[in-house]
Amino acid sequence: MTDQSYTLFETAIGTCGIVWTARGVCGMQLPEKDATATRTRVQRRHPTAIDASPPPAIRRAIDGIVALLAGEKRDLGDIAIDDERQSDFNKLVYAIARTIAQGKTMTYGEIAERLGDKTLARAVGHAMGENPTPIVMPCHRVLAAGGRLAASSQNCSC
Repeated sequence: MTDQSYTLFETAIGTCGIVWTARGVCGMQLPEKDATATRTRVQRRHPTAIDASPPPAIRRAIDGIVALLAGEKRDLGDIAIDDERQSDFNKLVYAIARTIAQGKTMTYGEIAERLGDKTLARAVGHAMGENPTPIVMPCHRVLAAGGRLAASSQNCSC
């Protein structure tokens, strides 16, 4: 496994955390009740990660996330994600989810159909619930049937 680093950063919604390796972003943490709680959650999920200054590519990712959370229209599709620890199925689901344009959505069933088997919708929902990089990998753009926000979207690894 590659070495992991992390940093916390301020956004319009509170203190977020980002975890990365030499390959890209491998974890995102949305704000907890305060910065200490956010740091604790990052350290619990990524126990080998060290607090570090972000390299230029991660700094650009942070700047994009900050702008997006401040309400600016930003495409985060060019941010490299290190999906080394993800299952092959989740990698496929996340690759499709990352193609969803800002302001658009897809359902679990639509992603399942793109994978070639519409019966995989529940598995797609499970993958969305395991998303380690929310915001960067937009699980919030993937909905349950009928356009409903599903429990996995509300419970992603945020």
